[in-house]
Amino acid sequence: MTKYSLAQLTVLEASPPELIRIAGEAGYDFVGLRLLEVTGGDAWPLANDARLMRETKAAMSAHGVGVLDVELVRLTPEIRINDLRPTLEAAAQLAVKHILTQAHDTDWGRLVHNFGSLCDLLAGYGMTADIEFLTWTEMRGVNEVMRLLNAANRTNVGITVDTLHFYRSACSLDDLRAVPAELFHFIQVSDAPAAGPTSVEGLIFAAREDRLNPGSGGLDLAGLLQALPTDAAIAVEIPNSRLAAKISNEDRASQALEATKALVADVAARRVGAAA
Repeated sequence: MTKYSLAQLTVLEASPPELIRIAGEAGYDFVGLRLLEVTGGDAWPLANDARLMRETKAAMSAHGVGVLDVELVRLTPEIRINDLRPTLEAAAQLAVKHILTQAHDTDWGRLVHNFGSLCDLLAGYGMTADIEFLTWTEMRGVNEVMRLLNAANRTNVGITVDTLHFYRSACSLDDLRAVPAELFHFIQVSDAPAAGPTSVEGLIFAAREDRLNPGSGGLDLAGLLQALPTDAAIAVEIPNSRLAAKISNEDRASQALEATKALVADVAARRVGAAA
């Protein structure tokens, strides 16, 4: 049975306990937590806030919601891998298994070294480093991620496909089919217009503030999901600042999950039909 996670970016301003409550009431199995900053002040300090940690654990217990992944490790030229230990120790307290990771370094040798070092550190916590590709970086597609995974040659790795980035990067379904199934731990789902922005600024804005629920855009989400393993968890990552100004976080999370489950049901029906 497919498991669903409410990604932090969908309700970025929600604290971990609040995000877990929203997810539990809507019917999600997991959440993804942002514990490392992407932009200034957008992460939650679980690593050094004992009260917030207690409240987060209490919310998990009360609502029956786990934490699927923690974000976001950005492999920049300046990163110091050992500085991540406090965050990883906090993640371990929540039984996290996956760390969402991005590559933001054009020096190939340094990137491979730092990614390998991250994997080695995560291995001690029983966690995987799951690389997400982005259209505005050199790590822009499935093949680039696989090159990095092969170069690092570690076992606790994965590839996280974001449906928006997949189609904006012009990847192919054949690229996905060539990836070993065990590397897909979770995917991120959202919809968007078939034709995307042409500028970096437009791509970033669309990714962070203007995503659509499945079925509301023009991406071939069903075709993409058919090319992926059925046991990969689905992270619902659908930030939309215009919609957030109109309806509650609770309603947005519920509507997003309903649309995503409808998509998964459609894909399941197509698989049955193809096998008949």
